[in-house]
Amino acid sequence: MRRDVRAVRDRDPAARSTPEIVLCYPGLHAVWAYRLAHRLWCGDHLLLGRFVSTVARMLTGVDIHPGAILGPGLFIDHALGVVIGETAEVGEDVTLYQGVTLGGTSLVPGKRHPSLGDRVTVGAGAKILGPIEIGHDTRIGANAVVVRPVPPSSVVVGVPGQIISRSRIASGRPDLDNAHAPDLVGVSLQQLLSRVDRLETTVDGHPTASGIRPTTSGIWPGEDFSI
Repeated sequence: MRRDVRAVRDRDPAARSTPEIVLCYPGLHAVWAYRLAHRLWCGDHLLLGRFVSTVARMLTGVDIHPGAILGPGLFIDHALGVVIGETAEVGEDVTLYQGVTLGGTSLVPGKRHPSLGDRVTVGAGAKILGPIEIGHDTRIGANAVVVRPVPPSSVVVGVPGQIISRSRIASGRPDLDNAHAPDLVGVSLQQLLSRVDRLETTVDGHPTASGIRPTTSGIWPGEDFSI
C-alpha cells in the first residue's frame, strides 16, 4: 500500500500530501479494492471477489476483474472508464490514464487479455485488445488501438496502432508527452506531396498549385464548414 501511495506522489504533480492521496484518489482506491478482491479470488471465494470488484467499480468508475494480475506501483490517473479484463497482466510501475481498456477479443476461455511489461505508460482512451505482449518501457499514445504485440521500448500511435522504435528512453516519471507524439499519417502525406511536386517540376517545369497542404503555421486551409 505504501508503494501504491508513493507511485501517485511520484507521478502526479497535483498530489500535495499523503492524506490527500489516500482520501481523494479513486484510482488508488480501485487498486486497493482490487488487491482485496484478488486475494479472495485466489482463495477460491470467487463470488465474494466479484462482489468486492463490483462495489469498487460503482464507487470509483474503474472495472478491474479480480482474476487479473497487477504488479506493484500501478498508478491509474483520473481513473474513470478504465477496464482491465480477467486474464490481463500488468507489470511493475505501470501508468494508466482515464478511459484505458485492457480488453479481450475472444469468447473462448483461456488467455484473452493483454500483458503489459514494466514501466509501460498508456495514454487516455487507448485500447489494448487481445492476448498480446506489450514490451517494457513502451509508450501507448492517447486513443491508440493496439491489436498486435509491441516490442520493448516502443511508441504506439494511431488506429490501428503503429509501432515506432524509440531511440531515447525517459526514466522516472511517465513518458506521455502527446504534443510530441509522431504523426505517421501527416509525415507520409507530406512526403507524398513533396514527391508529387518533384515529379510535376520534372514534367511541367513547375509544381501545380494545390490547397491540400498545411501552411507554414501548420494550419490546413479549407472552406467555412457548418458544424
